[in-house]
Amino acid sequence: MKQLSTVLDAIRDAVRVCMNLAAKHLHAISGGRITPNFITLLGLFMHIPIAWLIAMGYSGYAALLLVFFGLFDALDGALARLQGKAGNAGMLLDASTDRMKEVLLYCGTAFALVSMDQAYWAVWAVAACGASICVSYVKAKGETAVAGGKLTATQVNRLFQDGLGRFEVRMFLLIIGLLLHELGAILVIITALSAYTAFERLIKITRKLS
Repeated sequence: MKQLSTVLDAIRDAVRVCMNLAAKHLHAISGGRITPNFITLLGLFMHIPIAWLIAMGYSGYAALLLVFFGLFDALDGALARLQGKAGNAGMLLDASTDRMKEVLLYCGTAFALVSMDQAYWAVWAVAACGASICVSYVKAKGETAVAGGKLTATQVNRLFQDGLGRFEVRMFLLIIGLLLHELGAILVIITALSAYTAFERLIKITRKLS
């Protein structure tokens, strides 16, 4: 598990390096007029057509768009740091919109499965959505309980972000499911990983509080 987490962290760091470069070019081209919040909200709104594409069965197009706009999760943070706008408000917006994106995507997935007469798999879309939100909920409550106003916003955000079922992993798995047309099986995996990560974080937080 630790080795896999190390690999995931390395991939995340590589993506951040690329998005830091992209943020510098975007900032220079726009003269600083494009803000981190604009990138965050654009990423959210573009998940509406992505969810529609999933629901209508255009899984390949949905996967490509999900890859592209998924990078916005790293781009808005890089732009915020570059423009000196990183803080609680931005992280709140980012975390909240990520949950909204997941709800949209799992709704589209459930609709697609029902349309394909696979309603028994659609239940797993509900389970995956619920388990995914639990991961973030436990993290948020843990940050509130442990931080105690003694840490910066960035330090608090990094307290309990580890685990196999983190947001970017869930999105990667969903992309794989779309490309391979194996949504049902992938949803089961996402549910299992998310549930495991939620309990793992809960145990870690409990130990810090005891």
